[in-house]
Amino acid sequence: MMLRGLRGATTANENTEEAILGATRELLTTMIETNGVRENEVASILFSSTSDLTAAFPARAARDLGWEKVAFMGTQELDVPHGLDRCIRVLIHWNTVKGITGLQHIYLHGAKVLRPDWTDGK
Repeated sequence: MMLRGLRGATTANENTEEAILGATRELLTTMIETNGVRENEVASILFSSTSDLTAAFPARAARDLGWEKVAFMGTQELDVPHGLDRCIRVLIHWNTVKGITGLQHIYLHGAKVLRPDWTDGK
């Protein structure tokens, strides 16, 4: 097994607890199901959000999914001019036998503009 970084990003519709947790839950679920990630293979998960999302910690969505043993860290993205608003990013540090080209990084909703090469027009 190798430690791999599995990336994903999405946007929340508004700065509310429901919108932040719902968007993060959708992103995590898609990342996990698409790649076959299991909790016991995950070393840690890094969550970041833009400065306009303050109503909830995105990492709480993973706890709500039942992930109780994995280490989480949350941080705020740099407030860069012309950056994507209401954006949540996730980096899963995952022990897997998959090669780097076997990973399917997930970009949803408004975050598709960040990596159009990884969204396949979805």
